[in-house]
Amino acid sequence: MAHTYIRFDFGTDEEKAQQARHKLDGWRQAFRLDKRVQYKMDRPESAVVETVSKPEAVEKPAPATKSKAKPAAKTTAKAAEKSSEPAAEKPAAAMDGKVGLLVRLYFSSYEKLSEQRWLERIPSEEPFKSAAPKIIHQHDPEFEATDTQFESLS
Repeated sequence: MAHTYIRFDFGTDEEKAQQARHKLDGWRQAFRLDKRVQYKMDRPESAVVETVSKPEAVEKPAPATKSKAKPAAKTTAKAAEKSSEPAAEKPAAAMDGKVGLLVRLYFSSYEKLSEQRWLERIPSEEPFKSAAPKIIHQHDPEFEATDTQFESLS
């Protein structure tokens, strides 16, 4: 089975990247494309930015733990605190670094028409249009590097 990659570069626009990710999730569920359409977010500078945002997260819990309330209120405050920390870290990480999306289309040889339709449809939809889509086929020289990058992303 041959596969094709589509690379999208959203620049620093995390919101568009998340919209694109949600759209792909919707298509995967609606059309049952679990193995055929896979994607991974590519944030090349995220490791550098995460170290910067962690000290900020350490400072946030100190004021919240000083409040004296009933035990039930403490657990809800801690739960709210935990849920807000990752949300606060992600936008900070995305604002400084580039965000990319790497989509792999993995159709069988007898599904060529479906593959062609998805190759035309995905880059033509709204969140993907502005992201400079680049289609990488199996015979392209940069295919091996893209394949290795896709497998290395988590």
